[in-house]
Amino acid sequence: MYKLRFVFMMSAMVMPVMTILAMTIPIKVLAQSCNFDSMPESTPNTQYVVHGDGTITDVTTGLMWMQCSEGLSEIECVNGEVTLFSWDLALQVASDLNTSGGFANYTDWRLPNAAEMLSIVEEQCVIPAINESVFPATANAFYWTASPNANNDATSWFVDFNIGDSGNESRTSTNPVRLVRSIQ
Repeated sequence: MYKLRFVFMMSAMVMPVMTILAMTIPIKVLAQSCNFDSMPESTPNTQYVVHGDGTITDVTTGLMWMQCSEGLSEIECVNGEVTLFSWDLALQVASDLNTSGGFANYTDWRLPNAAEMLSIVEEQCVIPAINESVFPATANAFYWTASPNANNDATSWFVDFNIGDSGNESRTSTNPVRLVRSIQ
């Protein structure tokens, strides 16, 4: 059973300091289901170089991904809890990480745009819709992207790794984050 951690920012008029509150809730983990017989893999293992330091390079897109969702660590993403962020905080995660020394000797991590996030969706699988051998312990949830909704400045785009779809929702909603960097 995984736990998701919600992160909220609150400010009080009497206190000029921002406070971050976190809580965890257990979620049921369902087994991934893939349609191997009737459709080809959209993200085969051969598309990725797993570096063994918590990073993955997608050789087709020239992007380097963090293997784990934010809040998880270790090679199989077995330590920690998936952290959920509002969109504003999701954008801040990479900046904070880069300022504090980065990850795997890189300090140019960022929240991926919608097209980049969709590039790691495994179209033959659901629950989660991702290559689990490359990206283990991915939550069956909406993941924030850096893409704002051009038609509604109160919403931004997400990719749903439960079924591999995308959409937009309120920026105050809380969702997981996976960071990326460009290598080309």
